[in-house]
Amino acid sequence: VRLAESGGGSVQAGGSTRLSCLKTGEIVEQYSMGWYRRDPGQERELVARINNRGISEYGERAKGRFTAFFGERDTIVLHMTNLSAADTGAYFCNVYGEEGRRGSGARDFWGQGIQLTVAS
Repeated sequence: VRLAESGGGSVQAGGSTRLSCLKTGEIVEQYSMGWYRRDPGQERELVARINNRGISEYGERAKGRFTAFFGERDTIVLHMTNLSAADTGAYFCNVYGEEGRRGSGARDFWGQGIQLTVAS
């Protein structure tokens, strides 16, 4: 399983942007797919994820400003609005699920991460 993130870069404060993540490979049971961020010296924290019942969950900093949704071809998109310098950071795509065969045990799959810089 591979997760390829795109988007990010530099955005002006108050602006909007989108991050996309394309999943390839075989996930036989996907429990969730979403986005996390990690600040230097900190643990990864949830930004947004969608579970296998279609329910979305957002981190506190994302609520009301970010929206996660599934796009085409095993892609998840994070639409980010009203950005501020506090949103600057590395964002990681995540899938939690089973690879290969059912019953093999669920685990986390991570993308390489993508940097977003919000200029004030």
